[in-house]
Amino acid sequence: MTSPNKSPFVIGQIEGYSKEFSNLISMMDYTRETTIWDVQDLSVEELDYRVNGIGNSIGMLLAHLVAVEKIYQFITFDGKDLPDEEIERYAETLQPALDLGEAATIIHGNTAEFYLEDLKKTREITLQHFQKLEDSWLYETTPWWNNELGNNYFKWFHVFEDELSHRGQIRIIKKQYEFAATKSSTKS
Repeated sequence: MTSPNKSPFVIGQIEGYSKEFSNLISMMDYTRETTIWDVQDLSVEELDYRVNGIGNSIGMLLAHLVAVEKIYQFITFDGKDLPDEEIERYAETLQPALDLGEAATIIHGNTAEFYLEDLKKTREITLQHFQKLEDSWLYETTPWWNNELGNNYFKWFHVFEDELSHRGQIRIIKKQYEFAATKSSTKS
């Protein structure tokens, strides 16, 4: 998922992208690469595990990452919120994945490969759009949260910042799963 011929630990120029997009993509690549490292070898059982049977599973969080990126593609590339008919079209997966919690409990039974492929395809669309845009696009502002302005740079920062936050949750869920598995094996 990392850009070819570039260390994930270097923020800098990526062939085919402008300077500012290269910097943004470098950060997005590192974030995604570390997410992949954490989930690529998980079983379906681990991906579906919910601590004490409540909260979000790792699979739900991975679906959330895809949903957030898809929404931000629409918001920033098309310049408007996702219309209700688009949300309805994705009602079975997109909205529950955005909402998380009980609404997202329908997201289960998928392999790590399923989630990773969805993440990859979604990111490819983002990168295709980024390649066509000028750096100035990143600095375009629109009304955003709490009657404040937000620029496209912040919006895409938020996409990978959200992933970083949820990756922390993923790591906690993994530890809880390991603890529960150890605890149940010692009872046997």
